[in-house]
Amino acid sequence: MSKVQSSSGAALQDALRDGITLAVGGFGLSGIPADLIEAVRDSGVKDLTVVSNNMGIDGKGLGLLIEAGQVRKVIASYVGENKLFAEQFLAGQLEVEFTPQGTLAERLRAGGSGIPAFYTKTGVGTLVAEGKPHADFDGVTYVQERAIVADVALVHAHTADTDGNLVYRYTARNFNPVVASAGIVTIAEAEVIVEPGAIHPDHVVTPGVFVHRLVQATARTKDIEQRTVRPRLAPAAV
Repeated sequence: MSKVQSSSGAALQDALRDGITLAVGGFGLSGIPADLIEAVRDSGVKDLTVVSNNMGIDGKGLGLLIEAGQVRKVIASYVGENKLFAEQFLAGQLEVEFTPQGTLAERLRAGGSGIPAFYTKTGVGTLVAEGKPHADFDGVTYVQERAIVADVALVHAHTADTDGNLVYRYTARNFNPVVASAGIVTIAEAEVIVEPGAIHPDHVVTPGVFVHRLVQATARTKDIEQRTVRPRLAPAAV
């Protein structure tokens, strides 16, 4: 049976409710499920715990949910590009759990693999490790980190088949595979949707078993979070 839904709103219907944990793929503005994020905003759901590498920027990506006042807590590794986020955090309006980037990826991967917790050296002796169990292995101290399982996971893929098998494009792959595996309900948007069998099995990154619903992504200009350019030089004389 095809997993394709008629719209982002339809794909999210009955999956959203106040107070859920929402994991979202992407890195900066690369590979974010922009249509699905906008549909979450339009739903009016609130008190969300959002798990993502970062929270977009003001007015784009997950920044839209910050602006709408729908987020209660953020679990992320970096949030420095969003001024409103910083304002709400400093004002005590937003709870933030900072997690080292590799640790965040592993917490999501562990959640998708059925592993409840793991140990890592990253963060030992810092604020990140305060209040968490520690253990020594071979004379080295590690801190325990808990896996993350999200009520709903949102991801963006370049290509999908109607069975939900996903392929990502270059660096837009980023956090999407681990987010996809960590959702109790995973919803994907894809730029290209093909029939089953059109994607070579060796090219599948996220197997369709992890994806519950799929929607066609809207064609849009892909935003660049920070653009750095230099003046074009005149051609050298021959």
